[in-house]
Amino acid sequence: MAYKDLADRLENFAAAIIKLYSKMPHSYAGQYLAQQIIRSSCSSALNYGEALGAGTSKDRINKLRISLKELRESLRNLRIQRKSDLLSVAQCELLERENDELIRIMVTLIKNSNGK
Repeated sequence: MAYKDLADRLENFAAAIIKLYSKMPHSYAGQYLAQQIIRSSCSSALNYGEALGAGTSKDRINKLRISLKELRESLRNLRIQRKSDLLSVAQCELLERENDELIRIMVTLIKNSNGK
């Protein structure tokens, strides 16, 4: 997978999260989790962008790890919202699948970067 393709997927994932929450109810739990997942999903895309422009291999790997951490947080958040019925299974299914695939790709990138 090309770096631009991954950047696009991360941006698309963050955009899908933002679109989902633009129509959500305003309960305390819903708002708290919505704000957090918007931050973590956007952070994963933004940190990946920084990784692409990193000056050193060490800095690049660090930014990739931050992006991975944020993706894991997003997935956990989606699962909590599904389990607490803030989101339906239908709302979460595609997002969780894409989130999981992005995590797997990021793990592979980090592993391959550590070997260089």
